[in-house]
Amino acid sequence: MRSWLAPGEQVIVQSRPQARALSGAAVAFILIPAAVGFALAWLSHGGLARLTSHPGPWQQPLAIAVVVLGIAALVLYPLRRFLRWVRTLYTLTSRRIVVRRGWLQRERQDIALASIRNLGTRQSALQRILRSGNITLDMGYDGAAAIPDIPEVARFRDLVLDAINDLPHTALAGPEDDWNYAQDT
Repeated sequence: MRSWLAPGEQVIVQSRPQARALSGAAVAFILIPAAVGFALAWLSHGGLARLTSHPGPWQQPLAIAVVVLGIAALVLYPLRRFLRWVRTLYTLTSRRIVVRRGWLQRERQDIALASIRNLGTRQSALQRILRSGNITLDMGYDGAAAIPDIPEVARFRDLVLDAINDLPHTALAGPEDDWNYAQDT
């Protein structure tokens, strides 16, 4: 049982952002080692000697610097993007939508299904091909929220609408509606 769920609340679906967010990191993960290998080969085959007249003592420290910079680039870009993707989680429960982000610094956004007044989806051409999209939630005077890059956005939207329809009537009624209902009976 998840400790953050309220009693009687059930998880309907959990998802991460569309995996295309990792495409740049995947390309960098391939290109950075290739560039480091090319630079090391260039250094070992006398590339530095052709540029300067005295290549001697600088070749080995420069090779070490290239390797260290390559490792730093791998850690700073692809690994960071991967950790950001892994630590972003969209959860639809029987009562709310929970968006959790962050690895060291956590951020959590809870959106009660009963507060949603309008639900919209938006897809770019690439998102349509990949069947992902963005969901916008209008919550009246409470504002609006956007959830980007949800895989299978149409299915997620349908699940949200089904969960809203399954809410008890009292959860959808506002405080003034409860008062009117109590007066009518």
